[in-house]
Amino acid sequence: MTLSNSFLTSLCSIARDAGAFLLQEHQKFSLDAVEYKGTNDLVSYVDKETEKQLVAALSELLPEAGFVTEEGTTGNSSDRTALNWIIDPLDGTTNFIHGLPVFCVSVGLAIGNRPIAGVIFDPNRDECFFGREGAGAFCGRGTATPERIRVSPTTKLSESLISTGFPYYTFDRMVDYLSILENLMHKTHGLRRMGSAAIDLAYVACGRFEGFYEYNLHAWDMAAGVLLVREAGGIVTDFKGGNEFLYRGDVIAGCGVHTELLATIQRYWNK
Repeated sequence: MTLSNSFLTSLCSIARDAGAFLLQEHQKFSLDAVEYKGTNDLVSYVDKETEKQLVAALSELLPEAGFVTEEGTTGNSSDRTALNWIIDPLDGTTNFIHGLPVFCVSVGLAIGNRPIAGVIFDPNRDECFFGREGAGAFCGRGTATPERIRVSPTTKLSESLISTGFPYYTFDRMVDYLSILENLMHKTHGLRRMGSAAIDLAYVACGRFEGFYEYNLHAWDMAAGVLLVREAGGIVTDFKGGNEFLYRGDVIAGCGVHTELLATIQRYWNK
């Protein structure tokens, strides 16, 4: 499937409009508007309304595509092998609810489990990360001309900064997870937990982090981000080193440290 530059321009505009709505609502948001989908799994009218806005605009941009969305406002596509928009209208909902300005809009387009285009817009920093398969990854700020981004040139885990996410509803692998954390604390420059997997992946793509790993994710958390990392020259696998991350939920993304990071995780995860 061939996607044009004008297609990406339209996609970025749609994400920016959604991000503007997030900022508008963030200024007046009240904790009274919070709902619970499950243990520590928060949602609000902001997530739902942003998703509806995205679905309406994306339906016009590419009518033949189905939808896989976090809030299910469209009724999710039953055919995961088809062409689908994969949407997280507000990645970093808990940050948003608590007033922490680390959240974004994440929209990926995938054929089956292969992302072919994506955009991540961080409205707080006015950074729009975007790319399409085979054409590279870019970051645009405001009205400035977007610049091509690349993963960090670092090849040693000992010289890297790694990001991750903490489990918030499935805790049966906590001992293994904490063992990985402890090991990486000794082996790296440090670990960071942003609270938004999409932003983590965008930061790997532009070289701010050398690597990112997390489990118990959903496709909408990573679809756009993994496309960006790959187009920026990085490597993305699941925890087994394979390519089943998108709908399975465990992902490792990195630059030249990926092999060493994967080996560290597998030492504890696959025992």
